[in-house]
Formats: sequence, structure tokens, C-alpha cells
Amino acid sequence: MSQLQIPAEIPVHDDNRDLMNALLMIAQRAGDIIMEIYNRPDGIEVEKKADSSPVTEADKAAEAFILGALNTLTPDIPVVSEEAASEGEIPDLGADPDHSLFWLVDPVDGTKEFINKNGEFTVNIGLIENGVPVAGVVHAPAKGLTWVSAEICVFFEEGYEPIVAQVRQIPEEGATVVSSRRHGDNTDLKAFLDTRKVYEQIGAGSSLKICLIAAGRADLYPRFGPTMEWDTAAAHAVLLAAGGHLSDADGDPLTYGKFDFRNPYFVAEGEHLDAGFDLDDDEEPDNN
Repeated sequence: MSQLQIPAEIPVHDDNRDLMNALLMIAQRAGDIIMEIYNRPDGIEVEKKADSSPVTEADKAAEAFILGALNTLTPDIPVVSEEAASEGEIPDLGADPDHSLFWLVDPVDGTKEFINKNGEFTVNIGLIENGVPVAGVVHAPAKGLTWVSAEICVFFEEGYEPIVAQVRQIPEEGATVVSSRRHGDNTDLKAFLDTRKVYEQIGAGSSLKICLIAAGRADLYPRFGPTMEWDTAAAHAVLLAAGGHLSDADGDPLTYGKFDFRNPYFVAEGEHLDAGFDLDDDEEPDNN
């Protein structure tokens, strides 16, 4: 795949164009590193982190590249990245992370999907300003799909011209609901959907679930399982720029920079129709 760039005919402020093009370059190069490991004929070596979640050479190699690239691009902006954070390497975000600027990175979101070789894993890089995701890139190298945002959201699909992505209104026949492939029997999800008009329910891995809403290919993603901020930040930025919403149980926007970087349960939507929900939120993150 050739280097992705925002087409000149797509109107966007020069600073945001430069930022989006830089994020595209970083994510695409990280994707190349990941795919080289993914396509090795001798298989993928898997280790276990302290929390028993899997980690591979691809996670580590992609993270090392992304951290170096972001340090070159924005040397004064700290980076919180999944693998480094799992080793206790978390930069100082200041006394009040709600009023700070920092990156959130998941070098391979959907490591289990990567290991299972179903292609549904992504490179996630999100920029947080005052608790809000303001720019991001989500790159699915095995699928040839990429979303990048800063002011607007641009969607790249291999074989097609890039477009400005926008969420859609829920069709008259009902919502297309995206759910995790690993949480398909979630009773909370079933109870939540019983109160809504659903046309179909589809499964997807990693941040693709949120990004499908940004692309206007789905309408609703309720996540009633644990996640971390680096799992959602980039896709949340993409969704916001496409006109969508990601809200917690009270119907308030999800925010970033929490002391433990854990997300509450949330609902991602194209149309913001939900006032909230009432569920227990005490599971450990599974990140898929």
C-alpha cells in the first residue's frame, strides 16, 4: 500500500492536515512492522503479562517505533502506551491530567485477534487535550482500513478513494449493533438491546467496532465489559470528528486521564439517543 495522505481536495486547516498526515505515516509504518511479524510462516510467539493478558513481539516492536516517532513529532507531549504502562512506565501528566495534553497509544489493539490471525486488530494513537480526545488514527493493516481525525475524520479503504467519514442516522428498519466477538453472550448487552429497535447485530474486534460507526456502517456499540483508555482514545477521537458520541452510564462523554486509566462501561453511538444505563462495572479489562 502506498503512503496514505489527506487529499488536497478535502478541506481542512493546514495544521490539522499536517498532524493527520504525520499520524498516518506513523500508524502505517507501525502496521508494516506488525504485518511482517503477522505473516511469518513459523508462527507468533506469545508471552503473558503480569495481568495474564497476551503480548507478542509485534506489540513491543510497534510500540518502540511509535514512541520514537511521537517523541520526534511532539517531543514535549508525554505518551502513555499500553506495553510501557504494563511495566509501570507512565509519564508524569502533571498535577491535573484533566488539564493536560498527552498521547494514548495501543500499538496492537486486539492482540488476541492478532494471535488468532483474523485480521481484526488495529494500531491506535490518540491525542488527549483536557480529558477529551482531539485527534487520532486507527489503522487496521490486515484489513486495509484506516481512520484519521483532527477537526474532521477521513476514512481510507484499500481500493477506494479516501472520504470524509460521517455517522448516519439510524435507518427506519433499526440499528446495526456492533459487539465484541468475545462478549457475545453478555446478559447486560441483551437486556440493553431488548429496549431498542435492532435490525442486525454484527461482531468485530478491537477499535473497529467504534470506527464502523464513524464510517456510517453501524449505529451502536454498547460496551459492558472492561477496557482501558488506550483501547478507546483514538477511535473515540475518530468518532467525535465523524459526528458521533461515546458516553458513560450517566450519558456523559467519556473522559481521559483517570488515575488508573480504566474506562467505565460505555455506549458508542452515531445518533446520541441514550440517556444512560444502570449496570455494575467491576470486571478486569479484556481489551477486545
